[in-house]
Amino acid sequence: MIFLKLRLLVERISKCLIFASFCVLIFAVLVQVAGRFQFLHSPVWTEELARFALLYLVAFGVGLSLLRGELVNVDIIFSYLSSPVARVLRVLSAFLTIFVCGILIGPAIDFTIIGELQTTPTLGWRKDFIHASVLVLLALLLFFALVQALESIKGKDNRLSQEIGTDEE
Repeated sequence: MIFLKLRLLVERISKCLIFASFCVLIFAVLVQVAGRFQFLHSPVWTEELARFALLYLVAFGVGLSLLRGELVNVDIIFSYLSSPVARVLRVLSAFLTIFVCGILIGPAIDFTIIGELQTTPTLGWRKDFIHASVLVLLALLLFFALVQALESIKGKDNRLSQEIGTDEE
């Protein structure tokens, strides 16, 4: 029950932050385009802001993409396997993802700390805030891989019954 509430909270926060990142990205691109039309060049900071917004857009969205089965996958193989075998492979895949994320979180923390003494060239922002996108990505991917593993173990993985080429409703 607590885990379900936590999952829903993390999903909502992720969706809101995806929206915010996308809005920042749209703003930066609009300023770039308007600058090119109005002044024949765009402000330099827009490239950097767009890059940072894209980093966080991916960081906030990768976990939800994993949970929904929207990442690159080998569904063609799963479609030929029996449901119990596919479930075991999905659980194994989720645990491997958890394992790899767990290994990479330590170096991601070190990478984030390294950026504390650096600043971005045009915006002047501390790079640890930018480097933290990798840490956020790994933490959310680990969390949603855990959710996926638990749902697969319980038999609630909705992708097990989907056929290849059909849209979700």
